[in-house]
Amino acid sequence: MAAPEPRMRNAMGLVLLACVPGLLALFWLHGWGLLLSLLLCCGAALACEASLLALRGQPVAETLADGSALVTAVLLTAALPTHAPWWIPVIAASAAIGIGKQAFGGVGRNLFNPAMVGYALVLLCFPLHMNHWPGQSPGLLDSLQQVLANEPIDAWAQPTILDGLRHNRSLTIDELFAQHPGFGTLGGRGIEWVNLTFLLTGLVLMQRKVFGWQTPTGLLAGLALFSLLGWNGSGSDSHGSPLLHLFSGSTMLAAFFIATEPVSGPKSDLAKLLFGFGAGLLIYLIRTWGSYPDGTAFAILLMNLAVPCLERLGLRRTQASP
Repeated sequence: MAAPEPRMRNAMGLVLLACVPGLLALFWLHGWGLLLSLLLCCGAALACEASLLALRGQPVAETLADGSALVTAVLLTAALPTHAPWWIPVIAASAAIGIGKQAFGGVGRNLFNPAMVGYALVLLCFPLHMNHWPGQSPGLLDSLQQVLANEPIDAWAQPTILDGLRHNRSLTIDELFAQHPGFGTLGGRGIEWVNLTFLLTGLVLMQRKVFGWQTPTGLLAGLALFSLLGWNGSGSDSHGSPLLHLFSGSTMLAAFFIATEPVSGPKSDLAKLLFGFGAGLLIYLIRTWGSYPDGTAFAILLMNLAVPCLERLGLRRTQASP
């Protein structure tokens, strides 16, 4: 039974390495707040995991060494607003480990994606504080002032392009691109490069067989298909092109790093494909008609609930095959 542990540590190590280019891209885009959020998430996740393991009489050092808590913290860092108050990443990381992971018995037993449990909790409880996206890359002192003292800096906050697209009532897409400071070439200014970075490193993980192709392919295909069906060119009633949706928000992070979490996701190939496709559909529906601009967390958590049904479908398909 000890054999899977080295494989798990190797997989977690590869995921952490693959996240580095994406985090650097986010650092270039958002500044020092990302590093502060990373330190807070990692510290809270490791402290929460160690405390709960000690309370349960479980080995602390061996469990922390598997790297799963650090992966959860890094994924939360990439998803959270970079200049939210310091207690947002602390609460999110603690909830991800305590509620999303240890409450179900620890690593390998969680029913839901731990990082998305933490993210969804702070999004539901503190929606105003989850909108601290800087309009520029602030310096270290300004970032410390915002994150630690929670003192707003003028001209920092700006709506994301998904916010602007969802609340657009009269402008054409071309006019929206021209007037909204957050629009870039394909998607969000800067965030399109972050998505491209996570796409490339995700493909490397796929090539190294850290996860299969089914879940990422299903998610991207579902999002692209339904955004294509809802796309009305540049009209004011358009919900955005497939490229805009693919390279905005947390799409590539979700497809290659979040939806592929092995424990809370399905095991059979068909179930993985359906899981990803359903997540892509839900992301589009929440972005377009929901109350939140990016529906990644809720989409993944809802699909976690559907995993037993998807597995039964996959089993029937396998049994029906000659």
